[in-house]
Amino acid sequence: MRIIPVCMLYLLNYYVMKKESLSKFQYFFILFLAISSVQAFSQQHLSALIPMPNHIESKDGRPFSFFNDIYIQTNLTNNTFLLSELESVLTKRVQHTIKITTTKTTESSIIKLLTDSSITQQDAYVLEITEKCILIKGQDEGAIFYGLKTLDQLLLGDIQNTSKGIISSIKITDSPRYNHRALMLDPARHFIPLKDVKFYIDQMSKFKFNILQLHLTDDQGWRIEIKKHPLLTQKGAFRNPDAGANGPDNGFYTQEDMKDLITYAADRNIEIIPEIDIPGHTVAVLSAYPELGCTHTDTMIKVVGKTVNLMLCASNQKVYQIYDDILKEILQIFPSKTIHLGGDEAAIKENWGACKSCQKLMKELNYKQEKELMSYFFSKMLYIVKKNEKKAVLWCELDNIRMPANKYLFAYPKDVTLMTWRGGLTPKCIDLTSKSGHSLIMAPGEFTYFDYPQYEGDFPEYNNWGMPILTLEKAYAFDPGYNLPQAQQKHILGVTGTLWGEAIKDINRLNYMTYPRALALSEAAWTDMNHRSWSSFKNRIYPNLTDLIMSGVSVRSPFEITDRMNKQ
Repeated sequence: MRIIPVCMLYLLNYYVMKKESLSKFQYFFILFLAISSVQAFSQQHLSALIPMPNHIESKDGRPFSFFNDIYIQTNLTNNTFLLSELESVLTKRVQHTIKITTTKTTESSIIKLLTDSSITQQDAYVLEITEKCILIKGQDEGAIFYGLKTLDQLLLGDIQNTSKGIISSIKITDSPRYNHRALMLDPARHFIPLKDVKFYIDQMSKFKFNILQLHLTDDQGWRIEIKKHPLLTQKGAFRNPDAGANGPDNGFYTQEDMKDLITYAADRNIEIIPEIDIPGHTVAVLSAYPELGCTHTDTMIKVVGKTVNLMLCASNQKVYQIYDDILKEILQIFPSKTIHLGGDEAAIKENWGACKSCQKLMKELNYKQEKELMSYFFSKMLYIVKKNEKKAVLWCELDNIRMPANKYLFAYPKDVTLMTWRGGLTPKCIDLTSKSGHSLIMAPGEFTYFDYPQYEGDFPEYNNWGMPILTLEKAYAFDPGYNLPQAQQKHILGVTGTLWGEAIKDINRLNYMTYPRALALSEAAWTDMNHRSWSSFKNRIYPNLTDLIMSGVSVRSPFEITDRMNKQ
């Protein structure tokens, strides 16, 4: 019985991915089978909640009916988007005409969307449903948006009652475990057109992710317009002269594109954080400005997407002048207070160790090792960030730790947030940042790298570095606090799921690698450990995956969990 929903998901997903045309009979027959099979797991209104709320109170009483006239009450000053979102939820879920009235009567049911200053935690909301009223309140519009998403999932999960135009009484008082709940896209490796990024934002917002990190520059591409230095995109955004200008190898976002995307995301309570990777991963820059490389590489021909392991020269003052221009423009575009500056996988010895100018600078600074130049390099870059009133994030690289007198001391400035990523080294990063006072974002590869294959034999079509397997079950097992005492994990800000783009060439592949594992990560980021259950989650994913597919999202059908479920 349990394998039926997966088969229906697979069948629906096949047509979405292949873009095959269906007759009306075929379409509705498959849809009927999918919904009917999911009904076996959707007999009450909690069965599609992802992430699981942290406090649910069942209430006695008659259900709320959408057959009554409905009066909308709100104190929102800018309510156009949220009212449109409410209308969209009701139109999609409740399959009959809902009469919205502008006049409140004793017979009317009420839907209230209210800001409440007494709710102080970020993204916390209250959703209360009684016979005559649906109340959603939160500190701001973003929290109310999350209440609407939970209402949507309540209606999705209780198909039988929803089809009758009713919803059971309930009270949900909910708030997230972490304020930083992110997914990261990599349009540097393969360009993602603006419309596809918007589509991706639509899906991630359903599961209460609130940050999209965009990896905009790398060896394979420079994807953001810099008006003072147009050569960056003229050279760095087109690695395949024979291809079109809108992906997967070519393309970039204009500043107007990005401002449009930022507004689109903000409506859905998502902040966009740019990532400009330095000092390594910079061939796209060096292809435009070869003089920014080290003395032994400045005359080398750089081919975007093929040349790798080159770095910006730490001793070249022109590097800092050009990046002053670059960062100024980028930081003016993005309202986020945060920018990610990379700092990972730097081939320091091959570059700074072989550069006559860098070696001279080391002597002047009395440095003994080339990696000490990272402190010099980032002190200049972070000065640019600070003068623009922003803060920086860097990947946590254990090579940047000094160990004098057998004591661990970070070479990172205190006001930098770090992000852990290297497989198996996260416990050490947690320990060191806890002692050093750095904030930490959790993106350990073994739990959150969604470009990793999802099951044995389920490899991406292009696999160039022997990636380990990250199953749905392992993704769900992720505890961002690593079961540590609260005092040792209080500096953890949240999580990021990453989708590095080497093998992700279009939106279908992107969604396939994201879902269902992002559903697991959303619960890790939002739900307290004592409210999480793998057994419960396995059932709650089915209505959500069906809904994603019907929205045009290509997901991976999780066949492997049916074997375990049948044995239980």
